[in-house]
Amino acid sequence: AGYAALAAGTTVLAFGDSVTHGTGAGESEDYPSVLARQTGWRVVNAGIPGDTALNAKTRIGALIDEYRPALILVELGGNDFLRQRAAGAVKEDLRAILTQAIDSGAITVLIAVPKVSPLRASIGALSDSPIYAELAEELNVVLVDEVFADVLSDGRLRADHIHPNAAGYREFARGVVTRLARAGLVP
Repeated sequence: AGYAALAAGTTVLAFGDSVTHGTGAGESEDYPSVLARQTGWRVVNAGIPGDTALNAKTRIGALIDEYRPALILVELGGNDFLRQRAAGAVKEDLRAILTQAIDSGAITVLIAVPKVSPLRASIGALSDSPIYAELAEELNVVLVDEVFADVLSDGRLRADHIHPNAAGYREFARGVVTRLARAGLVP
């Protein structure tokens, strides 16, 4: 709680990697498109397949300047983990991104990403990397936790080990909306 609901037409920036982009599903089946339909917000999909937190911290500033979003959703880190980057380094890159978002005055939301393990995925037991909850607490941003991990833990919702399918993105968007509603952001 603590936020006012965002009106229809509000500009929202969905910042992330292939999961934000919508890899694994068809056009307009990505989670930002689903989120826009569910909320009436103008959701800008700034997802780039293969992007890392390391690279993304240099591109968020221009997007903030261009769109002046009221809300920024950050979904990054999965590709860093796949490249075996240390969690502490990924956390600091995410901190740099979140700090730019916070400094812009936007309400900032961090979407937790699971540390992907094919074995854990195969038994439906993925869990969020702990760096997300730590950052959300340290920076006082809204955390969307367990949503991505739950989607990837369900074979019916996955296109492959790291991407949801169309049904998965609908579930992902539903989870995001639920967490945002808890924070008071969705009417």
